[in-house]
Formats: sequence, C-alpha cells, structure tokens
Amino acid sequence: MLQLQPDHNVLIRMRLFLIFLIFVAHTGHGQTVCTPESRDRLDEYLLKLSEMDPSQKPINQVTVEIGQWFLNTPYVEKTLELPGEEKLVINLTGLDCTTYLETVVTLSRLAKLGQFSFTDYEQELSLLRYEEGSSMDYPSRLHYFSDWIYQNQEKGILEDITKEIGGKVYANDPSFMTANPRFYAQLANPEYVKKLKQSEAAISKRAYHYIPKEEIAKHEQKIQSGDLIAITTPMQNLDIVHVGFAVKKNGRIHLMHASTGSMKVEISEKPLSDYLMGNKSQSGIMVARLTSP
Repeated sequence: MLQLQPDHNVLIRMRLFLIFLIFVAHTGHGQTVCTPESRDRLDEYLLKLSEMDPSQKPINQVTVEIGQWFLNTPYVEKTLELPGEEKLVINLTGLDCTTYLETVVTLSRLAKLGQFSFTDYEQELSLLRYEEGSSMDYPSRLHYFSDWIYQNQEKGILEDITKEIGGKVYANDPSFMTANPRFYAQLANPEYVKKLKQSEAAISKRAYHYIPKEEIAKHEQKIQSGDLIAITTPMQNLDIVHVGFAVKKNGRIHLMHASTGSMKVEISEKPLSDYLMGNKSQSGIMVARLTSP
C-alpha cells in the first residue's frame, strides 16, 4: 500500500506539541510545570523508590539516602517564579535550598507510602508547598520557611523539635516580602500583598524557638541524621535564610544542602556549628523531624 509522507512542518509541530504536553500537565491543582529532562529524572527516581524496601528503615534514614542521590546537582535559584498564574513547578535538574529539601522530603514520604506515580509526586509536593496542600495562588505558597514548618506540622508531616532539644524563644516577625514587593513580580498585584500581610501577621503571633549558633555544639547529639535544619537570621524582618538536612559524620552534625558557595548540592565540610559561626547573617537553627506517613 502506498503511504503518504507527512509534511516536515507538520512533524515539527507535532513534536513541539508533545513536548508541551510533557512540560505543562493539567491537574486538579491547576498547572504542573515539568520539563522533559526533569520528568526523565523523576521517573528514574520513582523507579528506584519502587525497588527499595524502606519498611524496616526509619524515614530519617530514607531521607539521607535519597538526599545523596542529588549530590552535585547544580544550584539554581528562583525556579518557582514563573510568570502568570501560580503553577506547581517540578524541577529536578536545578535546585535551590528549599526546592532541594521539598524534593527529597516528597520522595522520602512516597517511599514510605509505597506510592510511585507522577500523580502521587504532584499531590505530595503540593501538600508540602502550599497552605491548604493545593496550588491555589501565589500567596498560598509557603514563602516563609518558619511558616512551612508550622503548616506541615499541622498536617502531621513533621514535628518541630527545636524547643524540646534545648531551643530558646525566637522573636519571629517576618515582613520582608510585603515591605519589598519590588523584588517579587507577582506582588504587583495588591491583593497578593494583602494576603501575604495576613500570613506574616499570623506567623508573628506564634511561639517559635531556635538554638543559637553558639550553643549548637552543646545540643547537636540530640539532632539526628535526616532532621530538617532551618537556619535563622538576626535580620528583624526575615525568619530563615537557608535550609538543608542534618548528616552525621565522625560524630558531628554536618549540613546536606544546595549551597550557594559551591553552587551545587553538597555535604558541608565543616560541622554545622562551625559552618554557622563563619556567617554573620546566620544566628542559629530550627530543627524539625519528619513523621513516618
């Protein structure tokens, strides 16, 4: 039978359309953005999860193991800041400190839940990243990490153990975003500024604790590998300036994180207390521990 060859331009348009379908997937949460490269990497990691047997491992151990899959991944900032309506961004090819932490926590929870589909990943990441666990709009994203800790403790995902392991009261009154809307394209919308001010006011009314950097060495034996580390700041209008995971090496706690120093995911050479002592913009840490789903 004679077969007609499709027009070359038609083939190109078909390929571009297929790429678009992969890049933007419509879900119940709105739009999910995931490049083909990130989708390939995510599929690889979901397959690895399905081949693991985490049933006998505590979630902290699973978290450290999965976190190390990303070592040397490039540091890339502002991957969530896309124009237009809020989208659930899945980017595994370039990570900042928060997206690295969210990615690893999401995969760790899926490993323990025994869920390995792309849709499972979307739902779990959305649960972590947004106030109500779904991508609604820009203000509903958990922009301040102290709020991220609080909200995810409310969801039963983690426990803030800072006070329990020796933390002191942390005066937490963040207002940086609404005081500097020019730094955030989405805050050209005055309604978004109004909603974020409400979130900031709610944060300021809560009780938070931190371990001053001078006291970390004294308390670090109470920190476990896989605990979430949020680094506080002496700046009055900010809460957290960096995040990562605790990793124990030679009896000391180090930080596994997406680093702006090396511009990649790494485990810090210095113990956590020494790492903070060399930075004036860092005052101490909050510590959270994942609960097994």
